[in-house]
Amino acid sequence: MTFEQLVIFVATAERQHLTQAAQSLRLTPSAVSAAIKSLETFYEVKLFDRVGRGIQLTREGRVFLREAKETLAKVKAAEAVLAELGNLKTGILDVQASQTIANYWLPPRLLGFSQAYPGIDVNLTIGNTATVAAAVINGDAELGFIEGILDEPALSTSTIASDKLVVVAASKFHEAENVTDLSRLRWIMRERGSGTRAVLEQALIELSVNPRELEISLILPSNEALLSAVRSGGCVTALSETIVAPFVENGQLQILEFDLPPRRFTLLRHKERHRTAPAREFEAFCRAAMQ
Repeated sequence: MTFEQLVIFVATAERQHLTQAAQSLRLTPSAVSAAIKSLETFYEVKLFDRVGRGIQLTREGRVFLREAKETLAKVKAAEAVLAELGNLKTGILDVQASQTIANYWLPPRLLGFSQAYPGIDVNLTIGNTATVAAAVINGDAELGFIEGILDEPALSTSTIASDKLVVVAASKFHEAENVTDLSRLRWIMRERGSGTRAVLEQALIELSVNPRELEISLILPSNEALLSAVRSGGCVTALSETIVAPFVENGQLQILEFDLPPRRFTLLRHKERHRTAPAREFEAFCRAAMQ
């Protein structure tokens, strides 16, 4: 078994498509097919089934995928260790962050870091709190940034910044003028697993409001979708004060008079995994910005 075969297998398994895997690896579909066939023939194991025009992992293939990904992660860690010897002249920094942080807080810091260390390749992936934590646990990201707090024994957590959630409605939402009870409003919410939703629900509990009693009209998977929906009127939502500020200034949204407690932006890293020089330096870079 070769390293190239492992890379081809994982790329194919993740996409469930030979041509797409070939394009991502800059190989021909026939080369990808031959590599998969070679593995199956040599080890006498069927890794994929052809279903219609597509392919799907067999049970054996799913078991092997876990091992293959762990092996590639170890190789990637070895490459990162070598890159450290270049005194940050080369290297890779894999970061995952939840939406508010990834879209508003991280970009200027990533830009500053990239300008200071142009040889470091920075990869940012956006998810929600649950997917970011999973990425750090699995080794797909060295650093994770989420909103709120997380209780995960495998992860080290620390506050990196703070933010404030506000309840907003469309400027034409006249009902808001006399509403003093959060439970009487119709809500648009982020999905479960979102840090914004988790922090909001905890804040509501602290205000003696049961989140289960809210009238939720719609659940959406992104802050941008929430903004678009709430601006159409009729419902309220909770978002970062930073996100809504431009829309409040131009008169499209209004902030309702509910005082929600501040929330933390939390840095995640694995307690037992080696931390590369780029990861250590970027963490220091972010902490310096707090001062």
